[in-house]
Amino acid sequence: MNKIIFATGNKDKMKEIRMILSDLDVEILSMKEAGISVDIEENGTTFEENALIKANAVAAYTDAIVLADDSGLEIDYLNKEPGVYSARYMGEDTSYTIKNQNLLDRLNGVPKEQRTARFVCAIAAVLPDKETLVTRETIEGYIGFEPQGENGFGYDPIFYVDEYNCSTASLPPDKKNEMSHRGKALRAMKEALMGKGLS
Repeated sequence: MNKIIFATGNKDKMKEIRMILSDLDVEILSMKEAGISVDIEENGTTFEENALIKANAVAAYTDAIVLADDSGLEIDYLNKEPGVYSARYMGEDTSYTIKNQNLLDRLNGVPKEQRTARFVCAIAAVLPDKETLVTRETIEGYIGFEPQGENGFGYDPIFYVDEYNCSTASLPPDKKNEMSHRGKALRAMKEALMGKGLS
């Protein structure tokens, strides 16, 4: 295994992925870095389905291992919104500052014990022989009362964890990757790949 193509164009996500998989002796490329450009319609109803849709779409263009993730925020009080639509919530071009404020406004007056939420991440892999693997992990927390922190991206500034009494955007990157949904799902996928003899 000398190359993995990750089906994303998100620079922040690529930085996280490279940190988490840094102990694998493998080059990790984004779609753009691999020269693959494909419009992918994420029309699955679960994180797992969307991750597989993305991985299979990119795998059609390469014999390398392809990984894709689909992740999002589930807020229990809001019927698990934004869920699988997290990236597209309020429109793909809407800034997360606006998205986060909208969610905080919708939770205005809701006490902490009813603000439970989780980040979910599903990672799908398509191997050179087109076998697929999927892992799924979560991190439990709650929606804070104000944005906090500069380290994260997306919904990190409003997602708080009791263990540290702060948002995931306030945690150092290595600490966040250790406990995050994406960190746990990627490590589980790394184990699965190593189990296939791909180290």
